[in-house]
Amino acid sequence: MNINKTACFAAVAVSVFASGALAADHEVQMLNRGSNGQPMQFEPAFLRVEPGDTVTFVATDKSHNSESLKDGIPEGATDWKGKINEEITVTFDVEGLYAYKCTPHLGMGMVGLIQVGEDSSNLEAVESLKIPPKAKGLMEELIAQIEP
Repeated sequence: MNINKTACFAAVAVSVFASGALAADHEVQMLNRGSNGQPMQFEPAFLRVEPGDTVTFVATDKSHNSESLKDGIPEGATDWKGKINEEITVTFDVEGLYAYKCTPHLGMGMVGLIQVGEDSSNLEAVESLKIPPKAKGLMEELIAQIEP
């Protein structure tokens, strides 16, 4: 009986550790100036992750946050809204495209895009987001990086 319990425990432990090992953690910096010299940037602004991965939005510079854009995430996904000057970690479980913004700097073009897995079926919704012109221009550049 002890051997069966030990084997069962070992199998559960291996499965838990194996599934945790597959998920990756990514970081996005919230910056006053990106490495390209542009003001108010997420870096990287485009990120491709796998389902189950997490992304931590790091408040590298003050006065920034990360918030999902209304109608810019896949159906069934959970939206998020980070507080100004605070780090937030988001787990991406639903495949698709996630458009996000820095609330105070949206008008200056501070947006980002995350592709989770290979599904981009909500691309049309992301392309038709009602956002200011500078943000729209950057979003178009980010959309061009989507992998089929």
